[in-house]
Amino acid sequence: MKRFTSVHDLIAGPGIDAAMQRALEFAADPWRQDTLGRRRTVGLLFMNPSLRTRMSTQKAASLLGAETIVLNAGSDSWTLETRDGVVMDGSTTEHIKEAAAVMGQYCDVLGLRTFAGLADRQHDYQETVLEKFIAYAGVPVISLESATRHPLQSFADLITIEQHKTRERPKVVLTWAPHPKALPQAVANSFVEWMRHADVELVVTHPKGYELDPSFVGDATVVHDRDAAFEGAEFIYAKNWSAVEPYGAILSQDKSWTVSENAMSRTNNAKFMHCLPVRRNMIVDDAVIDAPTSIVIPQAANRVVSAQTVLSYMLEGLG
Repeated sequence: MKRFTSVHDLIAGPGIDAAMQRALEFAADPWRQDTLGRRRTVGLLFMNPSLRTRMSTQKAASLLGAETIVLNAGSDSWTLETRDGVVMDGSTTEHIKEAAAVMGQYCDVLGLRTFAGLADRQHDYQETVLEKFIAYAGVPVISLESATRHPLQSFADLITIEQHKTRERPKVVLTWAPHPKALPQAVANSFVEWMRHADVELVVTHPKGYELDPSFVGDATVVHDRDAAFEGAEFIYAKNWSAVEPYGAILSQDKSWTVSENAMSRTNNAKFMHCLPVRRNMIVDDAVIDAPTSIVIPQAANRVVSAQTVLSYMLEGLG
């Protein structure tokens, strides 16, 4: 596998079922391939802050026997220019063409974390920065989150649902929740895209105006009545996202969409999920996230498993 930017790369490679089986094996025995990455280096470049992604990917590489080099763009490295044909007489110091190519000389696999600017939808949804990085790196590249997707998170979400489901084809609900800041659609986009390829009954619920890009939603069921959406659900995944049109706008901060005990009472004793970090008593009430049915910590732990699984395929491909 030369790139991992979405579920489609997994489908085109080993396939979701095979990857899930490998992930469950890593979850049961994290050291089962601890020499696979021997004498290999995994480089991780972060263009925005990270806690789980950074630590989990470093841990995953270590479990495979690989070394890691971590850089934070702009503080541990030069500030990067991503546009083509510009006169670099401003604040950026190095172009991504050289930076990615040089990192590819030092590392066997590279990971990049970018973030949506929420100003230019076309620029974000074309994944301009990520695709340029892949083009110039010359080695396999893993997306550690991009402008429109968070594939390692979504793979971890799928693993978590597989581990905690009590029946085949559980009902999984993605619900919008309020947030004080404008956030990208990446996690929501990615979660919907992955769940559409999983054996689940997927429902997406949000206030009117928060429709996700149709290319991600596809034929998923979308309802604006949250209470109806929650009926009989076995997994509730809460996440905020800003509007797609007008792009990046906050249209509502309606606190009635905060996930409460009352809302959860409509479910089939549903497990609560969130990618973290989470704004308590804004996204979700304390009583819900602290309840025994909250699986946000096992979900976060599976970030190691998803990264380890993807890295293992990439390292195997190096020969």
